[in-house]
Amino acid sequence: MRRHRFAALSVVLLAALAAAALSAASAANRAPASTQAAAGSITIAIGSEPTSLDPQLKDDGGERAVSRNIYETLMARLANGKLVPGLAAAAPKQIRPKVWRVRLRTGITFTNGEPMNADAVVYSIKRIINKKFNSEQVSFVGTISGARKVDSRTVDITTSAPDPILPSRIYWLTIVPPKASKAQGFAEKPVGTGPYMLTEWRKGDRITLQANPRYWGKPKPRIQSVTYRFIPEGGTRLAGLLAGDFDLITNLLPEDVKRAPKSVSAVGLEHPVVILNARPGNQLTNDVRVRQALNLAVDKNGIAKALFGGFARVDDGQFLSPSWTGYNPALRPYGYDPARAKQLIEAAGANGKTINFVGESGRWLKDKETIEAIASFWRAAGLKVNVQIFDFGEYLNRLFDKENRADAIYLTSSNELLDADRTLSAYYAPSGIGASNSDQDLEKWITQARSESNVAKRNALYRQATRRARDRAYFTFLVNIADLYGTSKRLQWRPRQDSLLFVNTMGLSG
Repeated sequence: MRRHRFAALSVVLLAALAAAALSAASAANRAPASTQAAAGSITIAIGSEPTSLDPQLKDDGGERAVSRNIYETLMARLANGKLVPGLAAAAPKQIRPKVWRVRLRTGITFTNGEPMNADAVVYSIKRIINKKFNSEQVSFVGTISGARKVDSRTVDITTSAPDPILPSRIYWLTIVPPKASKAQGFAEKPVGTGPYMLTEWRKGDRITLQANPRYWGKPKPRIQSVTYRFIPEGGTRLAGLLAGDFDLITNLLPEDVKRAPKSVSAVGLEHPVVILNARPGNQLTNDVRVRQALNLAVDKNGIAKALFGGFARVDDGQFLSPSWTGYNPALRPYGYDPARAKQLIEAAGANGKTINFVGESGRWLKDKETIEAIASFWRAAGLKVNVQIFDFGEYLNRLFDKENRADAIYLTSSNELLDADRTLSAYYAPSGIGASNSDQDLEKWITQARSESNVAKRNALYRQATRRARDRAYFTFLVNIADLYGTSKRLQWRPRQDSLLFVNTMGLSG
């Protein structure tokens, strides 16, 4: 039996709770949805306020929770992840190795009256890839290098190299109106083609959307208005749900599944991980022995059971899910070996040294608790840990500031493209927006894989890259967590594989 446990966790108690929670969630998921729907209003509690409502600017889940109801994309996904046409009339066709042709639907307008046509699509593509725009979403659009109008409803998208996942990339890329998006304050006054429109953003308190009466697509909105509240603390979200103030809360705490009026869960995209600074310099984490020790010091099974109540699985030396293209089935997790961790810390001459550990609180499920647990494990291995918790906007600034990166920075990474390129381009390749290493072999392999159309060769390159990152411990690998939601009894909804909250798929019973 392992005796080392951080004080805040009781694995046996919470494991028992997890079993009951799993049963409750399963029962909720089996309950048949009502075919009746009533027009009305709902309130959704999310963990953080959007940093912007410009859908191309920030890599911010709070923004996506709201703006994906306002904006749309060329390709869309069904709830099970299957790609289908969105604003495009059909799936794109690869007409040359580096050119994809997209035909657009006709008769769609933005809510300010601007047409959704080839001009808007070309503009949107050029806007997000413009280096001066400085989008945090560049790893999603990857190889896209430009766009050209063929006629009013046809666009050719060019890539810097052959790109087998271009259809997935344009599922992510939102289309914005050329005139409105150039206006001052666009980030606070969004204009899209989607099923909802902004009516109010009361900073620090709420955002309210109302149904777009001229929405072109299906399903048509059944909920007439939705209000988003920004509630970082999980217990407060649950209290609001129990009081009838909220109809849907994100990041339901595992220990609260039985208390919620209803709970729903789905296999999650989110992988909590710690990015370790392995770039040249004098920082503590430049030593591979220290980075390996930081992995060996953390009891991942204990975190999965005690913090996430069993709604998590230990990541096996990568933060890719088995269903994603590029997943490496040969990798295994770092074991929990506190004695070996101490030996490596001492061999590196790091005993008693300080590691600066940056994080945030409230955006992701059990984020602060996970950060505190990791810090306690690292302290037990012989390090001093300086935990710095920032509000989400400042946290993002530090996450994407590669020149002033902390020794360690917590991240819950998701990958809505369901392809390794998104994760590896952003966090593994040294040029990635969130990367903290200088491994040029990684850069080469990931770049080659991005344009490799042969599936076997592409997977081989990704396996090389993930093996290297695992062995050199560029991250502290943790767990893959499920998406947990609490809902009111009246809300009829099922979560999606990509974790997006489309309000037009929701209804009210009775």
